[in-house]
Amino acid sequence: MGADVEPEWVALNRAHWDEKVPVHLGSEFYDLAPLRRGEGRLYSIEEAELPRIAPDGWAGLRVLHLQCHFGADSLVLAQRGAEVVGIDFSMPAIRAARELATELGLDERTRFVCADLYDARHRLPDPEGFDVVYTTWGTIGWLPDTAEWARIIAWFLKPGGRLYFADGHPTAFVFDDAAGSVPIDGAPFPLPAYGYFLEEGLSLDEGGDYADPDATLANSRTVEWLHPLGRTVTDLIEAGLAIDFLHEHDAVPWRIFSVCERDESGMWRMPGESMIPLGMSLGATRRAD
Repeated sequence: MGADVEPEWVALNRAHWDEKVPVHLGSEFYDLAPLRRGEGRLYSIEEAELPRIAPDGWAGLRVLHLQCHFGADSLVLAQRGAEVVGIDFSMPAIRAARELATELGLDERTRFVCADLYDARHRLPDPEGFDVVYTTWGTIGWLPDTAEWARIIAWFLKPGGRLYFADGHPTAFVFDDAAGSVPIDGAPFPLPAYGYFLEEGLSLDEGGDYADPDATLANSRTVEWLHPLGRTVTDLIEAGLAIDFLHEHDAVPWRIFSVCERDESGMWRMPGESMIPLGMSLGATRRAD
């Protein structure tokens, strides 16, 4: 993106996420107590799949965490022995990540850099041959161009390095509680609101927050994008990655629809039989060619 003029969508989204940082740090959603005890955990989907990404454990692996927010997951991986670089475009989030790393005694294993994702190659000009690129939950919906996202991932990975990516399923993002609902098996199923193949950004104005239902954000305007699953996977392949697995899930870590119920693992699911996928995840390896 241009160095001189910042697009409006970047400014809107950054202001939105800057304001979220203190809300999230004070919320029950982001429970930092296990991390502070040295027992940090990722969501159950990740815990089940990450052994395929790091079969010999995380000790000594160099990890790049894209769109790391305030670094909680970065620090979980650092506690397990990884050397982690976290990148996020929100300076308040990066400051919080650095403070948390200091509090936990993980300064030597972590580095947090404030940078827009599309500027990452300029802020970390040496690709450094990362073993793993890790990016999860609520990431590419804030980006207009997944082809460039994929190229950035491939640029940072050493040959044979692995990507782990998990996010909401694009099918689920077609639906929205605000569009209304229809009863299915007695539960209100949200109606479709957006086209699956919509290419232009969605201008939204939502003052609430997924981590704190009582929060009201002043910087409520955002711009977000839908990315069909096939296109995202193809972008990764064309950037030089081989797909190792692609999974679809009936759960996500946040209450994606009001009808969803939280299970014992802390994930949110539709009641009864799953009608659509809510989440997806994949692992990929950078090809040597």
